[in-house]
Amino acid sequence: MPSLRLCSLFICLMLAPGKTAWCSQLPIIDAHSQVNHQVQLDRVIPVLDKAGVSRTILSFRGKIKEKTFLSFVTQHPERITPSIRTKSLKYEKNTPEYYTQLQKRLDNPTFQAMAELILWHSAKGDRAGKRVVEPDAPQVQAALDGALRKGWPLVMHIEFADARHDKKPFMVKMTQLLSSYPDHPFALIHMGQLPPDEVQRLIEAYSNLFFITSKASPFFIDSKPQWINMFSNGKLKPAWQELMKAHPDRFILALDAVWAEDWGTRYIEEAALWRSALQELPEDVAHAVAHKNAEQLWHLPSAQ
Repeated sequence: MPSLRLCSLFICLMLAPGKTAWCSQLPIIDAHSQVNHQVQLDRVIPVLDKAGVSRTILSFRGKIKEKTFLSFVTQHPERITPSIRTKSLKYEKNTPEYYTQLQKRLDNPTFQAMAELILWHSAKGDRAGKRVVEPDAPQVQAALDGALRKGWPLVMHIEFADARHDKKPFMVKMTQLLSSYPDHPFALIHMGQLPPDEVQRLIEAYSNLFFITSKASPFFIDSKPQWINMFSNGKLKPAWQELMKAHPDRFILALDAVWAEDWGTRYIEEAALWRSALQELPEDVAHAVAHKNAEQLWHLPSAQ
């Protein structure tokens, strides 16, 4: 298997031959991806290698056994940061078992992050149903308390574009969380399905809010028009470029592989798209989005 640096150099040569001086040195951290029982775990590291991704913050879902997941990630501590699973009916229905399981995982030093908390999740065909948990629900507070103790960002999954009539009350409750814990980092996965003007407003109003770029590329917009597409003709749209330049410390790259088929060509091609697009930004901004913000927020080793 070629080295990450050689993979990155190849991608740069293919996508932007005139900009390889620093592009091939640009590490990428995937700040949020997932595996379930259908993912062949032995594919994960080879896919990271081919994509030129140094590390992923990885959670588990579906029917994969926690023991199986932990056995796998502990074999690759230099490539995988395991996160505590919260996706479950126990979480959604606020059962006593959820709190017991959450505390057990918080006590396990293998876990080094908290996976996304589902607050508003639209139905995804027959694969995933609609899920709604209020931002001020007790099970959310329990996960937040754990993240506070550990110093981990709290990642919120709110699909504001799908929420429609409930968007305002959800926005109010979310910003109340941000105001209540002004020194703790919160992140909206999938850019919160928010357009640039709303992202700018929130960034300027709340210094502890960050935006994760998952599901924000052309790979998803055709089938799910509510997703934010930050790209046009293979480049970041001007509004997003300007926001990243103005606030380079507030955006976090993530590729969010979810299903078994995501751990393959799609993952590699999307990493290549982001690597190419980041070259259009100043070098310090590109490094911040690609890996440094994740390193700082999750206390990760410097990416190579």
